[in-house]
Amino acid sequence: MGYCILLALLAGVIGCAFGVVYTRQESRRLFTEYNELTKERDHLNYEFGRLELERATKAEINGIEKAARESLGMISPNSANTVVIRR
Repeated sequence: MGYCILLALLAGVIGCAFGVVYTRQESRRLFTEYNELTKERDHLNYEFGRLELERATKAEINGIEKAARESLGMISPNSANTVVIRR
């Protein structure tokens, strides 16, 4: 009877040890994945900011061109009135 209790306790200790090892390994894996996802998030935030700045710049240029055409009556020169200077 004492040996059965001892074997049951030994099996419980070994089972707990495997559980601890598995849990630590899973924790490391999840931490690594978290770091990779954080880096990807930071990269995407940087890219989003860059694209927003580019969009705002293009919108500003289009707005200036529209105002020049409507308010000032400006037009783009045709090819006959354009001179290309090369160095």
